[in-house]
Amino acid sequence: MKKILLLSDTHSHIDDQILKFVKQADEVWHAGDIGNLQVTDTIKEHKPLRAVYGNIDNKEARAEFPLHNRFVIEGIDVWITHIGGYPYRYNPKVREELHANPPKIFICGHSHILKVQYDKKLELLHLNPGAAGKHGFHKVRTMLRFAINNGDITDMEIIELAKKS
Repeated sequence: MKKILLLSDTHSHIDDQILKFVKQADEVWHAGDIGNLQVTDTIKEHKPLRAVYGNIDNKEARAEFPLHNRFVIEGIDVWITHIGGYPYRYNPKVREELHANPPKIFICGHSHILKVQYDKKLELLHLNPGAAGKHGFHKVRTMLRFAINNGDITDMEIIELAKKS
């Protein structure tokens, strides 16, 4: 079993609230718009990290992290990208691959809108953790955490952090 913390859109912000949940996870997944690499370096000091770069990320982030990160963990095929769209309205840049070879979990960020939605047509779970950073239109900073165990996704929780100041 792996306990996963999923976050996105930190936009160079990391604080003790985020780190409290990082320390409780087995792995941290970041769905892009990292900002300063101090964010990911700090996370990696505590836990293993899987991440992708987002549209605001600079050449250093793009050199360290891929645009798409697809892997299998605990029997579950996972695909993380920053700009992926939503079920029935996927980004054209990923739509063909999603339809040809759908993962069990499809994760993206970018919108700053937390969403957990099952795509019945592709039989995949779409996750967007919202935004954990302080930059953007969102009012509440959010993340997701869940467990993966032998092909099952369990214990899904929304984490609401302090409102932006």
